[in-house]
Amino acid sequence: MNKISSIILGLLLTITTVQNSFAQANPQTYLNDIKTELTKAWPKNRTINLVFHGHSVPTGYFRTPEVHKLEAYPSLLLERLKAVYPNAVINIITTSIGGENSVQGEKRFKRDVLTHKPDVLFIDYALNDRAVGLEKSREAMGKMIRKALKRKIKVILMTPSTDLTVDILKPDNVLAQFSKQLIGLAEQYHIGLVDSYGAFYDLAKSGKNLKDYMAQSNHPNKKGHQVIADKIMDWFKLIE
Repeated sequence: MNKISSIILGLLLTITTVQNSFAQANPQTYLNDIKTELTKAWPKNRTINLVFHGHSVPTGYFRTPEVHKLEAYPSLLLERLKAVYPNAVINIITTSIGGENSVQGEKRFKRDVLTHKPDVLFIDYALNDRAVGLEKSREAMGKMIRKALKRKIKVILMTPSTDLTVDILKPDNVLAQFSKQLIGLAEQYHIGLVDSYGAFYDLAKSGKNLKDYMAQSNHPNKKGHQVIADKIMDWFKLIE
């Protein structure tokens, strides 16, 4: 190999290293250890704790003040998981609070979230973080991510589901801005990301009426929650 070829190879390796250092977790491999545990049967299995931290959407609010917990995406996900992992013991734990933002959620994170010893932690605050802004949201989210990773917890961030008061097809709308920031955080910390925003954007772009997926302007109905649960399930698929 001549000198020029060596230099080119070195540059390519450097570029690859830099790209990999700013990459989201791979959906096919990130939860491999969790999926292995889910396939085990008694007496070799153990309880797997999936914790959902966030606002009214994971809590199950439909048309306020109605709460449809069994039709919200954490419960719908459990149904999907049990179909794939019939011998698994899975706890679905929601530590979310309606109306809360990430700044508030971070303050009770150790007490209300880490105490459950999550195997996988989902964080869904972006809809309400419009009230605190991008900078404060990024700071609070970063604190929660770092605390969880310190305990070797698998973290999966969630971009915002839709809000009918926002034109989701308008470039750089406020939900798109929070989505972009969350994608950046997932890349920075090499963690998972469920792109709820992207799923609703694709529906709108394909001509679907998003009202059909919503119980009210900012709360999905069961059909909307199923869209989110389907995206989460991508992280738990077994590779054949």
